[in-house]
Amino acid sequence: MLGPGARAEEGSIGEGAAPGATAEPGAGPGREPARLCGYLQKLSGKGPLRGYRSRWFVFDARRCYLYYFKNPQDALPLGHLDIADACFSYTGPDEAAEPGAEPPAHFQVHSAGAVTVLKAPNRQLMTYWLQELQQKRWEYCNSLDMVKWDSRTSPTPGDFSKGLVARDNTDLINPHPNASAEKARNVLAVETAPGELVGEQAANQPAPGHPNSINFSLKQWGTELKNSMSSFRPGRGHNDSRRSVFYTSEEWELLDPSPKDLEESTAQEERKKQIPEGNKGVTGSGFPFDFGRIPYKGKRPLKDMIGSYKNRHSSGDPSAEGPSGSGSTSKLASEMQLQVQNQQEELERLRKDLSSQKELVRLLQQTVRSSQYDKYFTSSRLCEGVPQDTLGLLHQKDDQILGLTSQLERFSQEKESLQQEVRTLKNKVGELSEQLGMLMETIQAKDEVIMKLSRQLSECEGSVSSPTSMPSSPVALPTARDQLELDRLKDNLQGYKTQNKFLNKEILELSALRRNAERRERDLMAKYSSLEAKLCQIESKYLILLQEMKTPVCSEEQGPSRDVIAQLLEDALQVESPEHPEQAFVKPHLVSEYDIYGFRTVPEDDEEEKLVAKVRALDLKTLYLTENQEVSTGVKWENYFASTVNREMMCSPELKNLIRAGIPHEHRSKVWKWCVDLHTRKFKDSTKPGYFQTLLQKALEKQNPASKQIELDLLRTLPNNKHYSCPTSEGIQKLRNVLLAFSWRNPDIGYCQGLNRLVAVALLYLEQEDAFWCLVTIVEVFMPRDYYTKTLLGSQVDQRVFRDLMSEKLPRLHAHFEQYKVDYTLITFNWFLVVFVDSVVSDILFKIWDSFLYEGPKVIFRFALALFKYKEEEILKLQDSMSIFKYLRYFTRTILDARKLIGISFGDLNPFPLRQIRNRRTYHLEKVRLELTELEAIREDFLRERDTSPDKGELVSDEEEDS
Repeated sequence: MLGPGARAEEGSIGEGAAPGATAEPGAGPGREPARLCGYLQKLSGKGPLRGYRSRWFVFDARRCYLYYFKNPQDALPLGHLDIADACFSYTGPDEAAEPGAEPPAHFQVHSAGAVTVLKAPNRQLMTYWLQELQQKRWEYCNSLDMVKWDSRTSPTPGDFSKGLVARDNTDLINPHPNASAEKARNVLAVETAPGELVGEQAANQPAPGHPNSINFSLKQWGTELKNSMSSFRPGRGHNDSRRSVFYTSEEWELLDPSPKDLEESTAQEERKKQIPEGNKGVTGSGFPFDFGRIPYKGKRPLKDMIGSYKNRHSSGDPSAEGPSGSGSTSKLASEMQLQVQNQQEELERLRKDLSSQKELVRLLQQTVRSSQYDKYFTSSRLCEGVPQDTLGLLHQKDDQILGLTSQLERFSQEKESLQQEVRTLKNKVGELSEQLGMLMETIQAKDEVIMKLSRQLSECEGSVSSPTSMPSSPVALPTARDQLELDRLKDNLQGYKTQNKFLNKEILELSALRRNAERRERDLMAKYSSLEAKLCQIESKYLILLQEMKTPVCSEEQGPSRDVIAQLLEDALQVESPEHPEQAFVKPHLVSEYDIYGFRTVPEDDEEEKLVAKVRALDLKTLYLTENQEVSTGVKWENYFASTVNREMMCSPELKNLIRAGIPHEHRSKVWKWCVDLHTRKFKDSTKPGYFQTLLQKALEKQNPASKQIELDLLRTLPNNKHYSCPTSEGIQKLRNVLLAFSWRNPDIGYCQGLNRLVAVALLYLEQEDAFWCLVTIVEVFMPRDYYTKTLLGSQVDQRVFRDLMSEKLPRLHAHFEQYKVDYTLITFNWFLVVFVDSVVSDILFKIWDSFLYEGPKVIFRFALALFKYKEEEILKLQDSMSIFKYLRYFTRTILDARKLIGISFGDLNPFPLRQIRNRRTYHLEKVRLELTELEAIREDFLRERDTSPDKGELVSDEEEDS
């Protein structure tokens, strides 16, 4: 939106991008736009815990949210800021903490009735963040103007689909940009550079902030705990972290415990949990278990507090330490500092003694326990006659235990006395620190009085002395002081100018956004009024119709009821079309000429079929409007993508369940591309960059045998889809390129009928290269070998496997088909070959493809069985083979409830092990190969007999006889 120099472009955010370069989504193959992310300090907490905490901020363009995390590796955000309805401001230069210090870099985000204070490392980076957030808000709100408010047919702003679906979106409206507003935004923009703390490369750097600052949030402790636990998940397979630690000597060996020791240590852990909070440090366990790392939440060390207090007071005005200070006060302060230092050294020494005593107590406990073990293991031998030397050794051990017990009691008493002494010393140090602070403030006040008196004395001396004998230093001193003041005022002026430009730009943008929102509201109100008027008209017509039809009369005469019926039918058959765009606003047509995938919803010629298709489309719309499942699914997907803002997508049960429920239209391109990359990673790693372009170039330069058949099938692919309806359609050329490149990659397959439909569906949501790798995934990863060859060997095997599954999962229906000798594999063969393309309605087709691209060919078996299960009762009512076969040819187009079909596929048909399918494929593959071998032998024998037959010359064709 902005011109050059108006703002730092998005390309400067990410790693390796030059400043000022623009990174558009389509700037290069495979390149994603850089993300706005980096470290900022966030003011949070209440009371004494209030302070700045370092957080990792990531902007999500899909929802215009600014998420913040504790670490760049976290999966769950601590919270978010809604930038779409936010406004920004920051403090002026005069509000700096100290004169001459760096200007503050605090700025406020006003959103959702709350004010969030953020702090950048410097003022330049603060300006960069503010302008980037302004630009993101401007782009998002303008995208709302470009998209109609229809969640069914419009993708989410900021996350438009790729592929052919995004090329020709009839729901997009091109707004007229305000030239004066854009010019003003360019003039008011400030040039800034991102710096090192912005961009994905900043995640590898440590978080900025004071080392003693508190970075733990009590409010989001649950989220932080989940993030901490998620970081341990990859190490579940390692058992070293679960082993018990036994300290048996000073070298602290790591031993494996016995079951009895495990029981004792577990009991000790339970007793430790029951000990009050204040006594946890008194008793210790000789068998500690490492059940996970718990962050230390102790108090801030007293030494650090005193050190920071001294540093804060010693970093004041250097002129305060004048040569003529108060001698007695300085001497007293130095004595106090020396006394505090001595107390701190004594405190550290006592702490070391206490830790050594604790270690000695722990070793004594270990010795007592080992002696108890010795006594336990030797007690079994006493009944068998123990030698006298062993008994003496045991008595000696008992004496040692008594001595160590008394020594332990003595050390415990000594430890308690030391703890009491430490508490006394802490109180004394606190009192001394308070006295020290008071003395430091007294010294500072006295120094200011001394400096003031010194300046008055110098001025008096200057006025008494003659002008000729006046030294130059008193004149030079005010001049230097004035120059410093002038420089400070200039800096403040420049800061106020920058702040004024930013606030003017903020006011300009907020005014423009408010006007756009008001215009959207007026448009929606006008549309609502027209819809309400149309609804009243339709209701009145139906009331008239019902009134007339209350007493039916058999007559051929034209009456008012027949006119109303004819008018209602005419209105129902009307559809939205690009030739009459003004009707889209005035008339509330529920069904458009094409659906969001580009498939024609209503045929052109047959009036009866046209009405049936319109009813089917209205039923689909009704299913969508009456179910809230789509809304909840969209919310779940938004929450999932919010958890992946900070990391890449990965396979998980949560993602599997989400994909099975169906991927929303606006996210399908992203998820399909990720699924294809997941399955073809091993192929892509072994190929050079530009592999697809190389294959395509070879195919265009040299024709292969598959080229002719590809050209013949291009227009037969999806004739009812507007992206493939004519030779000049954009999809035709892309379909040609992908099929030609694949024929050069797999010359043994070349081209098989069915591949064109697979590629056509993939191109609706993927670009050419991604659609090519999608075809590679289906042919080379998912399907068995010889699935798309001339013999279609793999396809025949799958039909026999499916027949076995039908007999197991749907025995009644299978017996019904066997009774009337109906070969249903003639119908299902095409389902498997092209993955239900042209067999089901488009909404169900793409939900099947969602699960298929993630889980593989097992999904085809599931949905094929689910389609028969869906209509099982209707099929069982048919009592002859012709009606059954006729019903099987079109019954899948009558299934509209995708939610029910998915429930049958993944709920009613479980368990569904893939191992069983593989085993049956192997079994039937051998049988099919034997049958093909026998058929080939019979064919060769027939040809041999025909060639060697003496009557070969007498055999003539029917054409020769006719001639």
